[in-house]
Amino acid sequence: MGFIIRKGKFPDISQVLNLIKELAAFEKEPDAVMVTENDLIRDGFGKKPLFKFYVAELEGVVVGMALFYPRYSTWKGKTIHLEDLIVKQNKRGLGIGKALYKQVMRYAYKKKAKRVEWVVLDWNKTALDFYKSTGATILTDWHLAQMDEKALNIFINKN
Repeated sequence: MGFIIRKGKFPDISQVLNLIKELAAFEKEPDAVMVTENDLIRDGFGKKPLFKFYVAELEGVVVGMALFYPRYSTWKGKTIHLEDLIVKQNKRGLGIGKALYKQVMRYAYKKKAKRVEWVVLDWNKTALDFYKSTGATILTDWHLAQMDEKALNIFINKN
């Protein structure tokens, strides 16, 4: 194997942000990342952290990460949202993504979460096939809705 999976730590943040930017480029949104190291530090290591993360480390370098946070379902109760699962492009195929994914699922299982959910782009066949192979259900009858900061501002100020 050669890599280790561990809880993310404060010193990992700059490498985590680089992974986030690499994912954005992979998803054809290279300019979409607005979060900063300071945002990640404040939101991940404050008095009430908004997220947790695991990293994959290979030879002292962070080469992958999984960032997740708690959610609540009115139908199910306690759930976990896996926001991002990222492995550096040149380290894919080594089992790192699967190990990170398994660590998040193990965490959810220990916390007695009723569900783990995430989104995946419809063109990312590799990811879709991987998730299906683990027993995940890919929902095709639900649509993701979002309101970005600009739309939120317009909506609030018009209504």
